Amino acid sequence: MPSSLMATRMQSGLVALTLAVVAVGCASRKHDVARQSFSAAAPFSKTIAGSGDTVCWSVKRALLSQGYMLDRPSDSGVVTGTRDYQPDAKLNVTLHLQTTCADNRDGTSIVFVSASREDSRLQKMKQSTSVGIGPATLTMPSGSAKVLGVVRRETIQDRSFYDNFFNLVERFVADESRALPSERNAETRKP
Repeated sequence: MPSSLMATRMQSGLVALTLAVVAVGCASRKHDVARQSFSAAAPFSKTIAGSGDTVCWSVKRALLSQGYMLDRPSDSGVVTGTRDYQPDAKLNVTLHLQTTCADNRDGTSIVFVSASREDSRLQKMKQSTSVGIGPATLTMPSGSAKVLGVVRRETIQDRSFYDNFFNLVERFVADESRALPSERNAETRKP
């Protein structure tokens, strides 16, 4: 086979391979974009019967009752909570929830919540020591240490996770609603 014919076939094969790689790259980008699309059916919000004060307080109670540590908010309607747990000795899971609630001024309030999960695993990391003066530096291995490294981070998409959160908030709103009339009656009886 002449070398020019062989070179032409190799170029054609290389072009076909390049096109295939580009097509796969474009297809994977389309998939990522599809996962990021907006939808009205997303599980991240719910309208709950109750005033803004009652619903927002119930959101805090729901997070606290499940062991979340609350951050001090700079905005009164935003509540952020974090909870850690260890399913095994080498894995740490951090759940981070950010909620926003607002009074609709019609006897209902809307609650938005977004949760993320971060998995960190205990890993060995090589350490080195550098010694030198000016441009002459010598770097030598000096052992290893075990450190926690993030291995996965994602927004939780599970609808049942959010449904459970909203059900708990609604339960606390109902508890508050039952407590309010009895508190009012007790105050009116005082002389």
